[in-house]
Amino acid sequence: MNEKHILERLVDVSPGMEIWWDSSPLILSAWCQQMLEKAAPGDRDVLQRQLSRMYRSGAPGEWLFRGVTTNPRLSLQAIDADRETWAGIVDGLIEKNQGVDKEGLFWLMYKEVIKRGSDMFLPLFEASGYKQGFLSGQVDPRDVFDSDAMMRQAEELAALNPNVMIKIPGSKEGYSVIEALTARGISTNNTLTFVLPQLMDCANSVKRGLETARKNGVDLSRWRSVITHMESRYGDLGGLRNFAAEKGIELTDGEVRLAELAIFKKAYRLLNEGGYNSKMLSCSLRVGPTVDGKLKLWHLEEKAGADIVVTCPPPFIDELSTFPGDDDLVFEKDRIWKEIPGEVMDKLMRIPYFERAYEEDGYTRDEYNTHPALIKTADQFSAATVEMVEFAGSCIEKAQR
Repeated sequence: MNEKHILERLVDVSPGMEIWWDSSPLILSAWCQQMLEKAAPGDRDVLQRQLSRMYRSGAPGEWLFRGVTTNPRLSLQAIDADRETWAGIVDGLIEKNQGVDKEGLFWLMYKEVIKRGSDMFLPLFEASGYKQGFLSGQVDPRDVFDSDAMMRQAEELAALNPNVMIKIPGSKEGYSVIEALTARGISTNNTLTFVLPQLMDCANSVKRGLETARKNGVDLSRWRSVITHMESRYGDLGGLRNFAAEKGIELTDGEVRLAELAIFKKAYRLLNEGGYNSKMLSCSLRVGPTVDGKLKLWHLEEKAGADIVVTCPPPFIDELSTFPGDDDLVFEKDRIWKEIPGEVMDKLMRIPYFERAYEEDGYTRDEYNTHPALIKTADQFSAATVEMVEFAGSCIEKAQR
């Protein structure tokens, strides 16, 4: 096992890159312990050192994890991981909020998970001069098309801690919310974003919001904006292969990954050239493809040198920790600026699903809400939220017995 983790080596060649933890910080200790328990005995000492550099109490300036992304599903996982502790917390919430229904209790529980998780990253937030250590708390995915509901929820979540950044979806309604929150100096993370028009719409919405904030003398010292690109959700969940097949085109796994990367790279270039105040965030990453019998990490390799955020869920980090090509993996500095091969782009541009995703004006704002990747992701996230609501309901029933 290499002394330095793959993610550490990627950061070494990428000035400004930040690695974020894509789960609740409340499960970090248990996850580290599980990683050590399943590691080969000969790797445990090295792995222990790697994990201690990712996050540990004290010395926040040395943490590999520079921020956090969460959502209701990940918050429920944090509760599931420590049911005994949370049983007492939930009982207390029910006691303090007599007559609360399951929707109300869900929201109280969700806010409690966000508050406790963001507390863990406050030391980094303060040590970095309020530039890092943010935790992204998502508004209710069931309200992806309701701007008023998203604004109300965003205000509540932002009040929990100064380092809580609000995740707002890339729906038509979401961009008006992002502009309004930015105008008030509230940090945002644009999620459910898959195509270039969404990414640039966010950048421009933030730009307008900042102009309003500055005009009104709003304090922006603790403000930040990131724009998420949900890469494999565009290619896999959104159905790129199926849309290609409709045109008689067969795509390899590698070509699907390159399609996702092409959108990301173009957005990164445009944000840099335009001097925008938002930072790209890469998520929904996958290991692969396999090329000439060797497993690759294109979702990471092709971003070497980028000044971006890369958020990683526990299962993805698990895969990286046992990556078979670890010893031979070398990140090429400034790879982010290398264009996708022309023959691949020519093939992809024959697929309307990709062509529209790659062009700045490929979708109007009104069309975001019908994009298949957005609809399917919103449905998945909403179903997970309902699961947390039902869990809250079971807690109320138990308390009433």
